[in-house]
Amino acid sequence: MRILIHFLFFTFLIFGTHLSTFSQQANKDLKVMTYNIWNGFDWGKDTARNERLIQWVKEQNPDVLALQELCDYDVDKLKKDAAQWGHPYVQILKEKGYPTALTSKEPIILIEKNVDNFWHGLLHVQTYGIDFFVVHLSPSDANIRLQEAQQIKSRIQELSTDSYIILGDFNSHSPLDAYWMEPKTALKNKMANEKNEKYSNLRMGEFDYAPMSEFLSIPAIDVSLGKADLEASFTFPTPALIGLYDQTAESIIQNRVRIDYILASPSLAKTCSQVEIFNHGARETLSDHFPVMAVFQVNKKE
Repeated sequence: MRILIHFLFFTFLIFGTHLSTFSQQANKDLKVMTYNIWNGFDWGKDTARNERLIQWVKEQNPDVLALQELCDYDVDKLKKDAAQWGHPYVQILKEKGYPTALTSKEPIILIEKNVDNFWHGLLHVQTYGIDFFVVHLSPSDANIRLQEAQQIKSRIQELSTDSYIILGDFNSHSPLDAYWMEPKTALKNKMANEKNEKYSNLRMGEFDYAPMSEFLSIPAIDVSLGKADLEASFTFPTPALIGLYDQTAESIIQNRVRIDYILASPSLAKTCSQVEIFNHGARETLSDHFPVMAVFQVNKKE
């Protein structure tokens, strides 16, 4: 009897150790980042800023990186940069205007490149078994942004998966931020006075929360909720814009908004363990936007 008990004890000990190891191997951190790199480093002319951003991304070591404003980039140039931060796989939406892109440590499956029905275009790819929608919504018109959001919403609701992430520069305000956005009367007045008869960034004279409301209703979860102080999670503008477009140090602070997001399907959002908005320090001079990174727990092949 004593021998049997010892046998069962050691069997349980060994099995439990292997079970624990298997569990650790099955669930791995997946670091997902989005970054608007501001006119492709002045259309390729600002090589010093380009090199600094590459080094910073390399230090953060994301597994997946979504990029916006890859001006003057082609696929070869993107591959060269991505290789430096450890990503051998890339997909770029287009090679003119303001391209978006996604780079990854794992192979990327292209699902859709759409440049016809969107201001800048929509890139839909798969990597790590997740559908990624890289967005850069209209910077100039509330109605166009709403139409773009509705198109993306329809695509996602037609998916036969509950594993999707929407990320990028939405140029939109979240209804979750209304409590600290509404007092920004100077920003609202500035937007109201923009001289453009065809386009308006306000909706009926008010901040536009409609596009983000469409995304949230997919449903897509803003992974920053509950993991970051939303008012301290501003992603635009950065001090890099001081002296440009009538921006001052004071106006940069007054006009801080959150327009870059990572949204995830409910099942993925439940696994999100960390969100970081890198809006201080060295990132203040790397772009006019700040990057956002989220960490998910997913099954990853070794």
